[in-house]
Amino acid sequence: MTAGPTTPKIAQLRTALPFWLSLGLLPLSILAAVKGGWFIALLPLSTWYLFSALDYVVGQETDNPDTNTPESQLFWYRLITLIWAPLQIVTIFGILAYVTATDHLARWEEWALFAALGILSGTVGIVYSHELMHQKPRIERWLADILLASVLYAHFRSEHLLVHHRYVGTPRDPVSARYGESFYRFFLRVLPASLLSSFKAEMGMLARKKLPWHHKSNPFWLYLGLQASFVLLAGLIGGWWGIFLFTVQAFWAIFQLELVDYVEHYGLTRKHLGHGKYEHVLPRHSWNATQKASNWLLINLQRHSDHHYKPNRRFPLLQTYSNDEAPQMPYGYPVMTMIALVPYAWKKVMHPHIRDWRARHYPEIKDWGPYKTASNPMPG
Repeated sequence: MTAGPTTPKIAQLRTALPFWLSLGLLPLSILAAVKGGWFIALLPLSTWYLFSALDYVVGQETDNPDTNTPESQLFWYRLITLIWAPLQIVTIFGILAYVTATDHLARWEEWALFAALGILSGTVGIVYSHELMHQKPRIERWLADILLASVLYAHFRSEHLLVHHRYVGTPRDPVSARYGESFYRFFLRVLPASLLSSFKAEMGMLARKKLPWHHKSNPFWLYLGLQASFVLLAGLIGGWWGIFLFTVQAFWAIFQLELVDYVEHYGLTRKHLGHGKYEHVLPRHSWNATQKASNWLLINLQRHSDHHYKPNRRFPLLQTYSNDEAPQMPYGYPVMTMIALVPYAWKKVMHPHIRDWRARHYPEIKDWGPYKTASNPMPG
């Protein structure tokens, strides 16, 4: 809950502090780089596993904040997203300089360390970039681009804003996981599909302005420049091995992102109305979770239905919904993403919930066959 209109600054800070727990990952990352060995495991243990355990202890948060809370009272919530980008960049490249300049870690330990750092830049960094890219201040959108470029996935901004939010729950959105589709098939499909769809979206916007795709205003030039700069920096620090370690970090960050993407909309489809048209996006088209601790880690990303309803709403003001309005995950996103890595277990857990969702919201649809090969029947 956000602070009330007369709450002193110190009380506002107190309510925001749980969302600052992610800062603890930074010293843990440094400790893992210095010590190596099992200390590297502290990063995954202190994110998905720790916050899953905390969910069990602290329970759920079903109260909704006042959406009229003034921006001035969100300072401490915004600040964590603003300072994260420079802290993440300094941490990753500082560790890269340290491990490539010393020989105290074996090659496999360095690989494992940077794979673990992908949790830092994926679970936290990309989630923060998602919050920032939806805001109006230019500095916030710029920080979002920096965070995404640091994991070599800068086009996610175009894909998310121009494709996902518009076409979620339809075949035109690569990121809407299809019913029966395993995460591994989804991952291999979405990597090229999201790049292509985002480029086409930007190309279409330029065409409407009567500009060619290669015009300087195409943000893909910015994406390319930022990503090339990070790769070059990695190379200057650690040579080809430095570039390899940097890309290991980027890969596992992307893996984390797409794992969450898979969970967020799995099997949820907007009703096809015929002639290429679909119903409007509703709260029912996103999976929600009310687990308090994992919402601290993911800055309320699990209140996903409200995010699609009000994309520019800042994370501390996002609303939650009852099961009648939006489907609820049986566990928080951290547990659900771990289950998603085992396709049989995932279907065992999720398909009964999807059948209930279909019966609840679309009792008039008797044949779901056309919805099995795509997230909706193709336009026509």
